[in-house]
Amino acid sequence: MDMSLPAPTVRTTCPYCGVGCGVTATVKPGTIPIIAGDVEHAANKGRLCVKGAALGETLDLDGRLLYPQVREKGSLRRAGWDEALERVATGFARIVAEHGPDAVALYVSGQLLTEDYYVANKFMKGYVGSANIDTNSRLCMSSSVAGHKRAFGEDLVPGCYEDLELADLVVLVGANAAWCHPTLFQRILKAKEARPGLRIVAIDPRRTATCELADLHLPIKPGTDVWLFNGLLSYLARHGHTDAAFVQAHTEGLEGALAAAEAECGDPAQVARICRVDLDKLLAFYEAFAATGKTVTAWSQGVNQSSSGTDKVNAIINCHLLTGRIGRPGMGPFSLTGQPNAMGGREVGGLANMLAAHMELDNPAQREAVRTFWDAPRIADKPGLKAVDLFRALEEGTVKAVWIMATNPLVSLPDADQVRRALDKCELVVVSDIVAATDTNRYADVLLPALGWGEKDGTVTNSERRISRQRAFLPAPGEARADWRALCDVAQRMGFSGFDYEGPQAIFDEHARLSGWRNDAHHRRLFDISGLSGMRRQDYDALEPVQWPLPQGERAGTERLFADGRFAHANGKARFVATAPRAPFYAVDEDFPLVLNTGRLRDQWHTMTRTGKSPRLANHAPEPTVDLHPHDALLCGVREGELARVSSRWGAMVARVAHGGGIARGSVFVPIHWNGQTASDARVGALVNPVVDPVSGEPEFKHTPVRVEPFVVEWQAFVLSRTPLAVDEVANWTRVQGAGFVRYELGGRGAAHAQWARTLLKVDAEAGWIEYDDAGAGVYRAAHLVDGRLQACVFVARHGVLPPRQWLAGLFAQETLAAGDRATLLAGRAPLAGADPGPTVCSCFGVGRNTICAAIRKEALRSPAEVTACLKAGGNCGSCLPEIARLLAQETAR
Repeated sequence: MDMSLPAPTVRTTCPYCGVGCGVTATVKPGTIPIIAGDVEHAANKGRLCVKGAALGETLDLDGRLLYPQVREKGSLRRAGWDEALERVATGFARIVAEHGPDAVALYVSGQLLTEDYYVANKFMKGYVGSANIDTNSRLCMSSSVAGHKRAFGEDLVPGCYEDLELADLVVLVGANAAWCHPTLFQRILKAKEARPGLRIVAIDPRRTATCELADLHLPIKPGTDVWLFNGLLSYLARHGHTDAAFVQAHTEGLEGALAAAEAECGDPAQVARICRVDLDKLLAFYEAFAATGKTVTAWSQGVNQSSSGTDKVNAIINCHLLTGRIGRPGMGPFSLTGQPNAMGGREVGGLANMLAAHMELDNPAQREAVRTFWDAPRIADKPGLKAVDLFRALEEGTVKAVWIMATNPLVSLPDADQVRRALDKCELVVVSDIVAATDTNRYADVLLPALGWGEKDGTVTNSERRISRQRAFLPAPGEARADWRALCDVAQRMGFSGFDYEGPQAIFDEHARLSGWRNDAHHRRLFDISGLSGMRRQDYDALEPVQWPLPQGERAGTERLFADGRFAHANGKARFVATAPRAPFYAVDEDFPLVLNTGRLRDQWHTMTRTGKSPRLANHAPEPTVDLHPHDALLCGVREGELARVSSRWGAMVARVAHGGGIARGSVFVPIHWNGQTASDARVGALVNPVVDPVSGEPEFKHTPVRVEPFVVEWQAFVLSRTPLAVDEVANWTRVQGAGFVRYELGGRGAAHAQWARTLLKVDAEAGWIEYDDAGAGVYRAAHLVDGRLQACVFVARHGVLPPRQWLAGLFAQETLAAGDRATLLAGRAPLAGADPGPTVCSCFGVGRNTICAAIRKEALRSPAEVTACLKAGGNCGSCLPEIARLLAQETAR
């Protein structure tokens, strides 16, 4: 690999959600790269969310895996690449020879680049000869994939982001876009600002930030989406809101779909009762959908992550087919992708039930077409194991080797403790990752250092089918290699040909050529990027973002699909799918009376491997929480701000009780991000039931029966320290990255006095140690100074509330702690009114709740726009605007 740095400013693509925002990285030697939005990229037009804007804070090498490691006598040791690759190749080859190709597997990730994904798929399906390659995209997008294929004949997103701006009605279903797709949501809000008649309907059991800005919120009972949209289908048909000509010419199956809808959902009053929503609000939604031609229905994980997720997707698509609202500007069903390259992975066949280039495993002609193109010795002839089944097979011993790439299944999969058992029993576990310490890496027999964002080179595809380049602007650290290179090295050691690529451009070219291979009237596939084949390296380097399809001979991409009414099924027609409603598999009962919903937070991503490095991203929600209704908290015997244990039939975790105000009675919400490196016991995946959708194999992350009970500790504390601490002996802890320090939130039992604090902070000398101890009140505070500079501080309370953290964090920026600051530190309160900004609301500009509330009162601010003008808060990504609006309402009410 060329180790020299490219030009000072590089255009690349964000590594977070599926919006696929363009990013510019300006590199100056010896400084942190300056990250900004790419004004020329069509997805975001220069705007970035706070996670994207903070990317520069995540590029250090702390904690990076920089060289291969192999396990020897129970411990990992450093090894050279040759030794590590040989261990992988000989292990895979031996197991295949002894037990067959289905005894090995790959488990990969939507974080991979398309080129990595392509090589992994080719390696497994064409050369090893097994379809046992699945991806963490199974956990977020596979229900949409299955729904698209049933309705359209291929995994196809019909529209583009512009449709959300052109629509007169945007329906967001199970999609907290304000937090999870912020730049896209801001495009919708900007369009509404320009056209106030644009209406937004949010359908979500929780009152999320997205719902705060919607014109109508339907807080449906979890799991009742099919009832809701079957009811809409029936309503549209009964009231004559159909496009009869479109249905007749371009679809089939309406009779069966309507019969399924009418069976339980023909009466809106009954639908309202089942969904637990107000009938007037339900009818308002139905009437708005019926009356509005330009309607986009967009959905995300709230629809997909369900044991009936595929039916939910098809119930939505059915309504668009009935009204002919597809393939034209400002209308259509729209799946909002979760990961940066989940779409690219689907293009190359990264799921266990797919072949490359949208070809099908169960189609003999297409299997042979792929085998011939690859000149492969064999081809997988049946679907492989989907994610949950794969890890069951590992535990059972039928799969004996797994190579995990760019994902942390011990945290992210449901029934995550089963994943631990599976990896512990597995004969050979290979992990490619960029960080050394993860929950999954503890079980690796071979660890391979991979390239991270800013170092790797290739392409990704976003939610609107737009292929963008992800370009390197940093040299490879240590001995890290691209994932595609490691795969090729293993393939060649196993004696496979066809893996001698010179670089990512050669892989992309092969991928593009395969997309057009035998793609004719008899084997019509809409995914075709053969127009991008044959590029020279300099053309690939300069590739501008482009939407597929882009077949041979075409110069421009395709914004919308199905404008001609022709779909990808053999007869060219779309299919209505009969969707009989069914409840989530596990119901609440006396032992587990609450429904657990899981999801993302505004400022974090997946398991915080990257976002956890950024101090400003940690400030908004620094700890794992369980959000529940105050009435349920009372019944469970827990109080806001205290710790609680959340348990299911599968596992348990500990989190701090919160009342966010958006949770209905009977439900709780827990974020997905915390892991064994950031908290003692907060892996929510351990609680989630392992039931999956029978079509897609996607787990039911949104509906697991749980109970909540007190997690009793005798004291609570927090520590701020410039150096990491050993806190594993404390009953409960959370690690939070600060600016120049690490913060630990602790809950413990037993003594927590001066000796305990000194031992924790590893302080022996009296010099530089100051403390305040009120044993009667159960309060202890101490600080350790080195040459007058604050090195660490600890605050303990057996009763009552601990002091605010934000103003204390500012003391670590001082070179010398003044006498007055030492006094206020031990007093546990800020020296002046306004010195404590309060919990962070706007992470982009670091504006806290106390600062905003004070400005609202002092300046008589009356709108989010006025708050932005006064404090800048909300003026960048806009994801904090709903919270600002709530603060305005609270202060006005006072």
